[in-house]
Amino acid sequence: MTLTLDAPRIVTVDPLLELHGVNKSYGPVVALRNVHATVFPGEVLGIVGESGSGKSTLLRMMNLEETPDSGSYTLDLPDVDGNLFELDRFARRMLCATRIGIVYQNPHLGLLMKHSSSGNVAERLLVAGERRFAVLREKATDALAASEFPLERLDAPPIELSGGMQQRVQLAKAIALEPALLLLDEPTTGLDVSVQALVLDTLKRLQQDRKITMVIVSHDLGVIRTLADRVMVMRRGEVVEAGLADQIFQDPQHAYTQQLVHAKL
Repeated sequence: MTLTLDAPRIVTVDPLLELHGVNKSYGPVVALRNVHATVFPGEVLGIVGESGSGKSTLLRMMNLEETPDSGSYTLDLPDVDGNLFELDRFARRMLCATRIGIVYQNPHLGLLMKHSSSGNVAERLLVAGERRFAVLREKATDALAASEFPLERLDAPPIELSGGMQQRVQLAKAIALEPALLLLDEPTTGLDVSVQALVLDTLKRLQQDRKITMVIVSHDLGVIRTLADRVMVMRRGEVVEAGLADQIFQDPQHAYTQQLVHAKL
């Protein structure tokens, strides 16, 4: 009898996010130069670099807050086709409201500081079309609980909360509609070390439990090392090195990456 063994199957996964040839200048200042990026479903991509490297500009591009001078941006989602940079203002707003969540370094950019915490989360649901009060309250409460926000403070406005609690409200607002993509811009900057650890634990648990695809920008390599599967290193608007997080931190190839890693060590 002859046994025939099937050849091992190679499972391929299409990227969720793809950026190609993104360029952006502000007058004579080049912010991004021919940037390419790919993020796969359930993956955490970390973007590192010093101030002015272009990492936050790139994140704003992913959130469709800015339009590049050239380049393309696609998301592999149902009913989402073509170059997203070509969408009009309304289509961008709706896509970001329903498919993309963002947590800003400065909570004032993402929150209505004098409205209740639950109202801030409900505001995102309202933009997406939900109008039933009971559903708004329930979903807002669920999202805040998932971000480990103390539910006895549901009606407290962010202006009365600590920086760590404000970031949890932002996170709840970002995940309320279970976005396909979560963007995080320096989410722990300015927080006490103990609070940073709590926020990172929450992000790690959310990613593990919900398999949320994340892109996180930080100048803190400790944050990136804690969360990221892959890392992009940016300098002066360019990607100088990219690879698996372990490879980047244990065996950096580019001189600038070596400088960053050794400075952290």
